[in-house]
Amino acid sequence: MTDLDTCVAPPRTPALRRAAPALLGYAAVRALGLVVLAVWSGARDKSAYTLLTARWDSLWYTRVAELGYGYEVRLPNGDVHSNLAFFPLLPWLERLLHAVTPLSYADAGFVVALLASLAAAWGIFAVADHVYGPRVGVCAVLLWAVLPVGVVQSMAYSESLFTALAAWSLYAVLTGRWVSAGALAALAGLTRPVGLAVVAAVWVAGVVSFVRDRSARGAHGARNGERAPTPADTTHAERSPATGAPAWRRALGMLLAPLGAAGYVLWVGHRTGKGPLGYLDVQAGWRNGFDGGYAFARFVIDKFTSFPSALAGAGLIIGVALLIWLYVTGVRQGQPVPLLVYTGVVLALALCASSYFGSKPRLLMPAFPVLFPLARALARLRTSRSALVTVGVAVATAVYGAFWLNGSGPP
Repeated sequence: MTDLDTCVAPPRTPALRRAAPALLGYAAVRALGLVVLAVWSGARDKSAYTLLTARWDSLWYTRVAELGYGYEVRLPNGDVHSNLAFFPLLPWLERLLHAVTPLSYADAGFVVALLASLAAAWGIFAVADHVYGPRVGVCAVLLWAVLPVGVVQSMAYSESLFTALAAWSLYAVLTGRWVSAGALAALAGLTRPVGLAVVAAVWVAGVVSFVRDRSARGAHGARNGERAPTPADTTHAERSPATGAPAWRRALGMLLAPLGAAGYVLWVGHRTGKGPLGYLDVQAGWRNGFDGGYAFARFVIDKFTSFPSALAGAGLIIGVALLIWLYVTGVRQGQPVPLLVYTGVVLALALCASSYFGSKPRLLMPAFPVLFPLARALARLRTSRSALVTVGVAVATAVYGAFWLNGSGPP
C-alpha cells in the first residue's frame, strides 16, 4: 500500500457493530484506569474527580467557558499567561452543555472528554480498519488506550476532542468525503494549535488528487491521439482517480479546512492589536514557541549531569528514537499519504516546540497513526496472547497514570 487508492476497503457491515469490539475494549481500559486512579487518590486523601476536572488546563478551559476571553496572570518574572492561548471549541461545548443541563462547567468538560474519547477511539478504529482491516483496528484502539499518559483521555482537556476530529477528518479524506474532511479539519483547528496537522493532511491529499487528475488526462489524451475531449472525458477528468469525488468537492474541502485555525488566530491578533501573528506573542507569554527542538535537546543533554537523571535522559532519547522508528516504519509499510503528513506534523510540533517538556507525552497523544506498525504486529499474535499483552500493559499504565496524576501530572 502506497497511496489513497490502495487502501483496503472493509466489508459493508454496520459501522457501530463493526467497531463494537474496539469500543468495548477501549471503555474497559479507561474504566480500569479510572478505578485505579480513584483508589490511589483516595489513599492519599485526594479527589480523583478534582484531578480530572479542576486542575491545570482544565481550569483555564472552564474559566473561558464561564467568563469568556480576557483573563490573564502576570508572573513575577514578567511572563503573562493569557487565556487567549486556549482555543475555543472545548469551552464552547462546555458552555453549551452547561446551558442545557444542570451540569457545572467542570462537569460539562468531563462529559465532553468522555464522549470525545469514545468518538476518538471509534475514529482511530475506522482509519486503521479502512487501511489494514478490523483486527488491526481493534489493536490500534487498545494501544492508544494503554498509552502511559492515557489518563489524559479522561480529563477535561482538549486532547480527546482534537483526536476525535482529526481521526474522522482523516477517515473522510481516505474515503473521499472531502467536504466532511474539510469541515472536521476546521473544527480541529478550533480545538488546538496542532490542528494545522489536519489541515496539512487535507491539503496534501487534495493536491495529490489534482495532480493525479492531470496525469490521468494526459495519459488519456496520449492514448487517444490528443483528440478533443468528449463529455465522457470531462466527467472522468473532474473526478479523483482515488475516490471518484468531483473536483469541486475536493476544492471545497480544501477551502474549509484552514478556516477554524485561521479564524481564531486572526481574531486573537485583532483583539490584541498585534496583527496576524499576535497569537505567537500570546504563546510566547507562556514560554511556548517553535525552535526546531533546540530547547528540548538542551533539556535532554542537561539530564546527563548526574547519574540518576542520566537514566531519565537515556529514556527520553530511546523514546524519541522509538517514535522516529515507528514513523519510518509506517512510511516503509506504505501508510496513506494523509496519515504520514498528519503524523509528521504532529510529531514535529510536539518534539520541536520549546514548551514545558513535561507536557510533551500528552502533546504526542493525537499522533495515533504512529501506533499502526505496533498494532499490525500485535494483530499477528494469537488472540489469547495479544489479550494477555494488552491486559498486562493496561494494568501497568493504569497504575502509572494514577501515580503521575497524583504527582506532578500534566501541566
